[in-house]
Amino acid sequence: MPPDTRKALLQAATRLLDEGGVDAVTLREVGRLAGVSHNAPYKHFTRKEALLAALAAEELTRRNAALTEVIERSPGPEAALRTAMRDYIAWALDHPARFKLVFGTWTIHSPELATAADDAQATLVGLVAAAQRAGALPGGDPVRLASLLRALAHGAADLGSAGHLSSGGKGNADPGELVDDLIDYLRVATRDARSPA
Repeated sequence: MPPDTRKALLQAATRLLDEGGVDAVTLREVGRLAGVSHNAPYKHFTRKEALLAALAAEELTRRNAALTEVIERSPGPEAALRTAMRDYIAWALDHPARFKLVFGTWTIHSPELATAADDAQATLVGLVAAAQRAGALPGGDPVRLASLLRALAHGAADLGSAGHLSSGGKGNADPGELVDDLIDYLRVATRDARSPA
């Protein structure tokens, strides 16, 4: 079996996921779309959940690479954080099925997915810690603060995709503007906490 069969299967699964959600992804349809025998997918993935976990791991790895690129090209941690959170929202809105897959409930243990999730989390926490050191965010546990930022971005993306947030409309802000608001509030709180009484 060619070494790129697994890659072809994951590409086919991504296409099916984007077009029809998790229910559209079956091992048989993935094999058909990838142009391999109906048994070929089972040589790489024991069942559908294993395929979905590999797909989620691949997506998290891509998102982590995109975050790393944002950090490297940004003029500083605060700008990188703003861009990263806006990119996260754009990804969630542009690829809702991938977003739901990555952050869904998992019934199997996948070391590949666990590693990808840990790596992505470490990059985000590192960015938050850098923003704290630069005085753009308050001190404290960077893991918890990263969770707060991600929770807002996640919720804002969900609300935006359902039509409950828009500039000049519901919520009087789009999802990205809410992220900017939170970072602004945190920066002001940080400055005020450091100012002499």
